Order: sequence, then structure tokens, then C-alpha cells
Amino acid sequence: MKLTRIDLNSWIFHLADKTILVDPWLVDPLVFYGQPWLFTAYHNTPVAFTPDTLPPIDLLLISQGLDDHCHKPTLERLDRTIPAIASPTAAKVLSSLGYTNITSLANWQEFNYQEKLQITAVPGAEIQPGQEENGYLLKDLTSGETLYYEPHLPNLEKVKQKIETVDVAIAPVIGQIFPFLGQIIIGPSGALSLAQALKPRFFLPTTMGDIRATGILPMLVRSIGSIAEFRHLLTNSGLTTQLLEPEPGQTLEI
Repeated sequence: MKLTRIDLNSWIFHLADKTILVDPWLVDPLVFYGQPWLFTAYHNTPVAFTPDTLPPIDLLLISQGLDDHCHKPTLERLDRTIPAIASPTAAKVLSSLGYTNITSLANWQEFNYQEKLQITAVPGAEIQPGQEENGYLLKDLTSGETLYYEPHLPNLEKVKQKIETVDVAIAPVIGQIFPFLGQIIIGPSGALSLAQALKPRFFLPTTMGDIRATGILPMLVRSIGSIAEFRHLLTNSGLTTQLLEPEPGQTLEI
């Protein structure tokens, strides 16, 4: 298993001899809901990959239909014949962009790719009432290696019902609290609860980026916690989980 951090929510997973591009934001700017006054973000440093410099991609994996996961300007620059696995809301966006091979997965639905890779949609963040987005459990059907990815806020009680342990967990450790919505991204204590539930061998933080953001929304969002706080909690927990912190563009071999 090889994991390449790009930035913010964007990753490249190499698992089961397949290369999977996850929640890519590779083209500036990032605008929420097409409203620059609400939220606009740019990378402070050049992103590690552009649509033209990506390695050959076997699968596209999209967790949510929101712009910071399902970024239309990036997706418009990619090969639209790449097989895509997406949450129902993200699948609608991909369809509108002309993608031709889309598998929409709702909670606990599974997709097997060439009998080598199993992808299961795991209950994720409830963005609004009735709209529960996806986390994912990826399993190499040959080696048995497992990877859990959740970029926002897992429904931990549901997750624990069907997942006992994983090799790698990728999830936020710095929380965010939004006005009216409350906490929508887990912080250090929530990340520790996730680690205690799934007992991963390795934990990698996500939903972090060297970006600058303008608009009303960034002024109202409150961040909680830090990687240092999570590291302290993890060290004192008695878990054997190892915290890994790849830099943008860095590939780790697990």
C-alpha cells in the first residue's frame, strides 16, 4: 500500500495494484456553491500534481458532493472515462460533467473492482438533514490490507457495528465548527475515539492544507485542536497506532 498526500482532502491511494485518485482539488480556485463571496480558496504553494502531471489513474473516489471534495474545475480536466465511485450527491455532479462510468454507493453498499479491490461506502458526515455523505473502507482482496478514509465526521456508532479493525485510518484531527451546523469535522478527541474503535496500525491526518481562504464562511468557522494535541492523546491512550504525517506531495509506503 502506498499513500500520497496531495493537499486538503486530496490523496492518491495505491492499493491492490490500483491507483485511486481521491477527492481531487488540483485547479484553483475552490469556490463553494459557485458563490465567491461565501468561500473562495487558493493553494499558497503550487499543488503537487496538476491534471496533466497525475500518474495513470485506475479509479476516481469521491466522498461528497461538496465543492472541496467534488471540485468541478478539476474534474472537468480529467479523463471522463475513468471509472468513478461516488456518494449519491457526488455521482450527480459527475454525471452532469459527462463522466461515463459512475458507480453511486450509498451507506454499506459495496463495489468490487476486477475482483482485486473492494470498496465499501461507510456512513459519514450528515451535511444536512437526510444527506449523509460517505466515508470508505478499501480492502485489497489478495493481501487483506484495509484502509479507512473519512474526511469529515464519521457516524462512529454505525461504523463500529460493521468494522472491527483496519490497517490504516485517514481522518481529520483538527476539528471545525460551523455556524448553525455545529461541528462537522472531528477534532483530536473524536479522532482518538475513532482510533480506539478501529485500532489502526497507522493513522494519517487529512483535511489540512496550506491554503488561503476569503469570504464570509472562513470568518465564521472555528477550528479546534491540533496535531500536537492528537499526538499527545494517542501517546497516552495505550494504543499501538503510529501517527504518520506526510507532507504535501510525499508518498508513504505502508
